[in-house]
Amino acid sequence: MADNSTIVLSGNDEGDQIKIDLQVLEVILGISAQKVDGVAGMRGGLKSGLSRVFGREDRGKGVAVSVDEDGELTADVYVYLKYGVNVPAVAGKIQEALKQQLTQMTDMNLKSIDVHVVGLVFPEDEKNFEDTGQPLFPDQEEDK
Repeated sequence: MADNSTIVLSGNDEGDQIKIDLQVLEVILGISAQKVDGVAGMRGGLKSGLSRVFGREDRGKGVAVSVDEDGELTADVYVYLKYGVNVPAVAGKIQEALKQQLTQMTDMNLKSIDVHVVGLVFPEDEKNFEDTGQPLFPDQEEDK
């Protein structure tokens, strides 16, 4: 592996390699997570806010992919769920969808997928929902 921002999928004796940037994996996983029933949206960050200002959509928002010391992939997914859904069931569906999508598109596996529910979106607020970056529990500092 050359650095922490890319991973090598395959190589051969002649030096040819296929490398994928971790941001590409984040986009794949972000789109997949947004399609799960019960997910209202993904948490964005500064990058997402800047992209929105410039008229671009940050499809990888809410997902952070990293490579551990053993070379295995882990993903942290930050989601807003619709009010009234079964949180553990939706989180399980997110994990399954992400594993399946990544395997299908890249032949890679995720060691772990940690789903962080950062908020709930009520039905009357769904139409105007936009991630404000506010913590779920404002009295506590965010663990990030």
